[in-house]
Amino acid sequence: MRFSRLLVTFSLMMMMAISNEPFALAHKEEYKIYGFPYSASTWRVLAVLHEKGLSYYPITVNLRTGEQKKPSFLSINPFGQVPVLLDGHLKLTESRAISLYIESAHRSRGTKLLNHKNYKKMGIETMWMYIESFEFDPPATTLTFEQAIKPMTGLKTDYKVVNETEPQLEKVLDIYEERLKNSRFLAGNRFTLADLFHLPNIEYLMNTTTKRLFESRPNVHRWVAKIMARPAWRKACDANAWYDEMEN
Repeated sequence: MRFSRLLVTFSLMMMMAISNEPFALAHKEEYKIYGFPYSASTWRVLAVLHEKGLSYYPITVNLRTGEQKKPSFLSINPFGQVPVLLDGHLKLTESRAISLYIESAHRSRGTKLLNHKNYKKMGIETMWMYIESFEFDPPATTLTFEQAIKPMTGLKTDYKVVNETEPQLEKVLDIYEERLKNSRFLAGNRFTLADLFHLPNIEYLMNTTTKRLFESRPNVHRWVAKIMARPAWRKACDANAWYDEMEN
């Protein structure tokens, strides 16, 4: 399973499109984003767009009504997941792959989220991006689903799962705590995609009892407060900003 996830992530980093359907951009020089303003993965891409100062045309896929499972959307992404980015005839899925594509395409604009000039530093940044994907995301996503997503959909939290999963996240955060003793951010002393990729789960977990795992580790707590306060992230999480873009 771990190898297959690595292979898929590597393929997505190569910016592979998943369809040949001819889509045109809604407005000249704007990306078209299929997403949902309460979707954690959609937030990840929006944060990158805002960090880079880019405009986009949002198309709402209502996850609460199951619109992602309808044939009209499955023709766009057969996996039935948001977000989807359209750039002319190019169609990309998976929020991390989309984020890498945007950063690479606009590397000289806005916040520099990946070091494209120093390959040793890029290697460190990429390493921490993979750590987020393979070490942090699995337990964090489980805890987010149980404590944040389930209650929103009328389902009951399985606290047995929560109690079994929190120690897994604690092990990761203990490593982060040591790393952040001598580094402002995970990959170094500047904010990068390695930090940004963590934000969706952190945003949800800060409203659950699991937040104590972050707050009890002073360096992790400092890091979380710093990255959550970024204006681009606050705007990404603002549903009103999504709908304002639709009206423009």
